[in-house]
Amino acid sequence: MLKVSLLGTGGTMPLPGRNLTALLCKCKGSMILIDCGEGTQVALKELGWGIKNIDIICLTHYHPDHIVGLPGLLSTLGNSERREKVTIIGPKGLHEIMEAVMVIVPYLPYDIELLEIPSQGLYDFSMGNYSINSVYLEHSVLCVGYSIEVKRGRKFDPDKAKELNIPVEHWNTLQKGGSIVLNGKNVEGNEVLGIERKGIKISYCTDTRPVNKIKELCYKSDLFICEGMYGSDDYLEKALGNKHMLFSEAAEIAKSAEVNEMWLTHFSPSLNEPEGYLNNARDIFKNIEIGKDLMIKELKFM
Repeated sequence: MLKVSLLGTGGTMPLPGRNLTALLCKCKGSMILIDCGEGTQVALKELGWGIKNIDIICLTHYHPDHIVGLPGLLSTLGNSERREKVTIIGPKGLHEIMEAVMVIVPYLPYDIELLEIPSQGLYDFSMGNYSINSVYLEHSVLCVGYSIEVKRGRKFDPDKAKELNIPVEHWNTLQKGGSIVLNGKNVEGNEVLGIERKGIKISYCTDTRPVNKIKELCYKSDLFICEGMYGSDDYLEKALGNKHMLFSEAAEIAKSAEVNEMWLTHFSPSLNEPEGYLNNARDIFKNIEIGKDLMIKELKFM
């Protein structure tokens, strides 16, 4: 199971009832935070999932509305008795950004691991329950989108175990991925497991034009969270100039990528009532919602 919450849905500047960009994912107690805009700590407190177990922080890019909350969050993690390593992932320039951040919080009681995404191609990173992929997008600065997958273990196949004459008392060991020695021969767990099973996948892209790489990244996602900076197609020229997206453009990606569900987020401060433009997206892709601060979804294995 994977739980997801939008901590903030605003772009550029915070508004009453609309924090700046951040997304939190939780699986088996371990959490991933994507972006850390102003107000993220307050939203985390309101959400009530805790803060100490944020193991990974993924940054899409380094515009202020996506990272200004980071120094305070890192400090609070330390004050919450966090002692385990925190991994921070981001596009090129991450080391320079973190040097600046550490001027504000120079003493932390835990280590920080920095993983800078190479400038070309997909970046694949696995940690604990998570598999994280990223691609570079098209914005006014270097910016990446992320997909997060929770893999599902292969199911134990008792028929295979019987064919190999494996006694029942060894089944549990093999089911957990271990190995045994039977009649002088080593038997691995994967020899008695069934086919690969579909896991859970979410994707997150913001601050970008609708490039083809997004479709590749979010293909068949259970949930695709995408920027909808402008609701009306009348703002196309502005979207092109600022390298952002329209509701309709985001919906076209969701449709072509065959995702199950989409949330729109990262709204322009001038977009006071994004709900009024929802049909611009639903005319293209039906299963789409306007993101709201502290919106929650629980995704389960099928």
